[in-house]
Amino acid sequence: MTTDTQRPRPGAAILRTALRRNVGAMAGGTVLMGLYQAGETAFPIALGMIVEHTMRGDRSLGALALSIAALAVIITTVSLSWRFGMRILQKANTTEAHRWRVKVAACGLQPVARDVDLKSGEVLTIATEDADQTSDIVEVVPMLISSLVAVIVAAVALGMADIRLGLLVIVGTVAILSTLSVMSRRIGSSTQEQQARVARAGAKVADLITGLRPLHGFGGNHAAFGSYRKVSTEARHQSIVVAKVNGVYAGTALALNAVLAGAVTLTAGWLAFDGRITIGELVMAVGLAQFIMEPLRLFSEMPKYVMMARASAERMALVLSAPPVTAPGSGRPAPGADLEIDCVRRGALNKVRFQVAAGEFVAITAYQPRAAADLAAVLAVNVPPDTYEGLVRIGGQELADLSVEAVREHILVNPYDGEIFAGTLRTNIDPSGTSRSVPEAVEASMLTDVVALHREGLDHGVRDRGANLSGGQRQRLSLARALAADTEILVLHDPTTAVDAVTEQLVARNVAKLRRGRTTIVITSSPAFLDAADRVLVLADGVIAADDTHRNLLANDEAYCLAVAR
Repeated sequence: MTTDTQRPRPGAAILRTALRRNVGAMAGGTVLMGLYQAGETAFPIALGMIVEHTMRGDRSLGALALSIAALAVIITTVSLSWRFGMRILQKANTTEAHRWRVKVAACGLQPVARDVDLKSGEVLTIATEDADQTSDIVEVVPMLISSLVAVIVAAVALGMADIRLGLLVIVGTVAILSTLSVMSRRIGSSTQEQQARVARAGAKVADLITGLRPLHGFGGNHAAFGSYRKVSTEARHQSIVVAKVNGVYAGTALALNAVLAGAVTLTAGWLAFDGRITIGELVMAVGLAQFIMEPLRLFSEMPKYVMMARASAERMALVLSAPPVTAPGSGRPAPGADLEIDCVRRGALNKVRFQVAAGEFVAITAYQPRAAADLAAVLAVNVPPDTYEGLVRIGGQELADLSVEAVREHILVNPYDGEIFAGTLRTNIDPSGTSRSVPEAVEASMLTDVVALHREGLDHGVRDRGANLSGGQRQRLSLARALAADTEILVLHDPTTAVDAVTEQLVARNVAKLRRGRTTIVITSSPAFLDAADRVLVLADGVIAADDTHRNLLANDEAYCLAVAR
């Protein structure tokens, strides 16, 4: 795990980073989009010049041909500059969105590195919709500049015909942008609230999907659906508010742009009627008044998109600038190291102490399930070392002095509810495609019968969360993945609770055989695993109450017999 030690990254800083990383693409896109807007502006100017030339007495076919050729050049420039300019900008936008998605996802996958009060569904929304909207700034700035170019070219051309026309365009544009910039602030705040509510709805869906089977089991699915409906309704109401604000903004922008275009047209007509501009200049002015509607529309929409990008960037900053929960060390455990738990107190653990030698197979049976879960969380580094009392040592080195990446490479804690992903049996067992012990892991976990059921074998398709597998099959698939990782220390938490007794007996023997010579800890109440272990630690009332072999404990410890007898 990599801990980001940079200073907090507020929304404005995120936007600046996005702009700085895409300076080259934005410069190229701005030039091309500027050419596009300049070409669009030049078209009515050229038409006005052609009309002006036609009305003179010295008309010629050569001049007409030259004018047509000029129009062809303008049209070609407009077409090519738009095509390649948008290609450059959209590629940069998509790439930047990918970068932020990866960064947010990396933070979301590091639960001990960030103090983030967000659910996984909310982080998912931030990593998708907010990352996309933030990256729109890469397109917004070049479009803003190119639209400004069009407005300036139009104002200069009109000003050359009559200064009042040019001033009218400049003053009108400033007035429009001033009005819309005020309205855009409401859009930014409304969009931020909408994204937050959509994220909460997404988080609720993720929670419901995770607990769908238990909900059906005790009939709580209707109440859960009602809870989601309430959250979703709140998101819908806020979306309607945002749509109304956007509608008012768009309508106001269109009306103001139309007023400006109409004012330019009427003023040009009055000047032509008064003889202060020529017919050709009138044609140019009318053409520019119609054309300027498009760049003004783009220009007036930019504040809205800037505020939306800023709002999304602020939401991304909730994840990216969250303070680290802990500062892990940089050391690495030595190969073949032992594991020591020294007076650890957390949750149901009450100064628990034990040591597992390198290469030993130890089973831990916890009389309280909460104690087993707390122990697994500590060993998996799902909680930072400075949030509990006591020490965890690997080869004599304290856990706090080791990097979390190195610890997780050295120790694998396989939870009892390991996730199954959409893909195939093979990609679930060996996600990285680098394991050399997949066949052995499949055989040890007794997943061979599942593989044999399908012609595709290990390439048989698996649905999301293993929806097309039984509970026992999902559990054995998760176990096979843990065994295929072949780590120095393997911790299994209730690996066979959904497996029948006969299969469980075979799995226990196979795991003991496959892991011989490597450190293995099984947190379980399964007699099969307890009997296969070199020794059994009894975790009662948060401490190690007994340490012996399974058979000796059965013979001498009545409480143990009652706890593990089936």
